[in-house]
Amino acid sequence: MMEMKVLGCALLFPLQIFLCLLRAIVRFFTRQKRRGLGTDVVLITGGGRGIGRHLAKEFAEQGARKVILWGRTEKCLKETCEEISMTGTECHYFVCDVGNREEVYQQAKVLREKVGDVTILVNNAAVVHGKSLMDSDDDALLKTQHINTLGQFWTTKAFLPRMLELCNGHMVCINSILSLSSIPGAIDYCTSKASSYAFMESLTLGLLDCPGVGCTTVLPFHTDTEMFQGMRVRFPKLFPPLNPEMVAKRTVDAVRTNTAFVVLPWTMHFLVILKSLLPQSALEEIHKFSGSYTCMNTFKGQT
Repeated sequence: MMEMKVLGCALLFPLQIFLCLLRAIVRFFTRQKRRGLGTDVVLITGGGRGIGRHLAKEFAEQGARKVILWGRTEKCLKETCEEISMTGTECHYFVCDVGNREEVYQQAKVLREKVGDVTILVNNAAVVHGKSLMDSDDDALLKTQHINTLGQFWTTKAFLPRMLELCNGHMVCINSILSLSSIPGAIDYCTSKASSYAFMESLTLGLLDCPGVGCTTVLPFHTDTEMFQGMRVRFPKLFPPLNPEMVAKRTVDAVRTNTAFVVLPWTMHFLVILKSLLPQSALEEIHKFSGSYTCMNTFKGQT
């Protein structure tokens, strides 16, 4: 009896995969139903500037009930908070270093008491040192891992349990295409983003049986912000940096359609496929030809 059941599952498996592919194709070519954000309280880490600032503006524009900003620089947080408040959306900010576990837990408690339960958590905070391993300061390397990777652990542990209780929540990670294809000169950032991607992949699978709670991971190409200022690719017209406003819009739309993984631009999917098929020597030639081998030589970004 057990053998027949196993055989039946084995025979149905190809059909299930085919149906998943068919649904994905239909989803790609049709307009998906989008959830409203009118009851959501959105927390954005690194929300004072860069992509985080644009995310705050986009969530507010799309009707989020409250927007909360976390970050390390009060001046940026205050400016963004005032800008959001002027649109009519309730906005609050708290100075918080997500790399500091105790600070995250303390500020999460304060946030719940003052604002309420967070229903959408956007892990956006990140830093990049921008040097080779041998030229990197040990403390700077640790700082990148604490903020980019471990910070997600602390924020998720702080807010996910309540989302599970309410059967209402969404976990969002602003990752990077560099988590799937690393470059020299950003070893700290690439390592942290690869760890972050694995974290979100595991979390997404772990929440499959949790009704009302979803995950979205966004993997953008080089985005035009202060963070990677000075980074240069060989063919900027062929591979232009992404507009942070576009990244924010696609992220919010992915949350509203409950899309698990978003690669920006979509052509970066080919890079992932090539990495799986080509020998290492060919991949090295691609890096040299595209300029990604030396793109961090002119880096002067802001950590």
